[in-house]
Amino acid sequence: MKLAVIPARGGSKRIPRKNIRDFAGRPIIAHSIGAALESGCFDRVIVSTDDEEIAAVARQWGAETPFLRPATLADEHTGTNAVVKHAIGWFREAGHAVELACCIYATAPFVQARYLRQGLERLAASDKAFAFSVTSFPFPIQRAIRINAAGAVEAIWPENIARRSQDLEEAFHDAGQFYWGRADAFLADTVLFSPVSLPVVLPRHLVQDIDTLEDWQRAEHMYRALELAGEIGA
Repeated sequence: MKLAVIPARGGSKRIPRKNIRDFAGRPIIAHSIGAALESGCFDRVIVSTDDEEIAAVARQWGAETPFLRPATLADEHTGTNAVVKHAIGWFREAGHAVELACCIYATAPFVQARYLRQGLERLAASDKAFAFSVTSFPFPIQRAIRINAAGAVEAIWPENIARRSQDLEEAFHDAGQFYWGRADAFLADTVLFSPVSLPVVLPRHLVQDIDTLEDWQRAEHMYRALELAGEIGA
């Protein structure tokens, strides 16, 4: 069985009720649910939450909520892997043989079905444990600077400041959208950021973390622009 797990706890602090806040005319979680359903990759699409209201919204938009997550897995220190492990364990105890799982973040309105399918295809064709969304940094990280204790600027890697951008290695970061993995790898706490994983490279214009209200506003502007360009949205 292929299982989509969308974690969505109720106690978000920086943006209250973030997971069901309206984003481009729908609760933000509905974008993730919609992409999962559209992809055709999954036997079950579930939302793992501790919150009855979030569960009701999730069902309204087509996801299942077969359980409410226990309070021990619903605080701000609970990691994503623990939530996915709990979901896999719940289904296995119910007699369902979960082979592959995909964690899709609830606040990832730019996630697209085509990239979920690409992740599944890359993982299935390999012997790797995971395949997850990444994107490139827009500027060479080797030329990063810091503001020091005196309030002045200094290079983190001074030896790279004089080097041309094109001579520096391209670097990537987690795009924060989805994480395909073999169920046994999730259960074993296999390290994600390691050679056991494959990248699914997303264009930078489809990536935006949403942790603050400023992030949210930026994401809405991006989404509207992509809608006008016909790249996203219904």
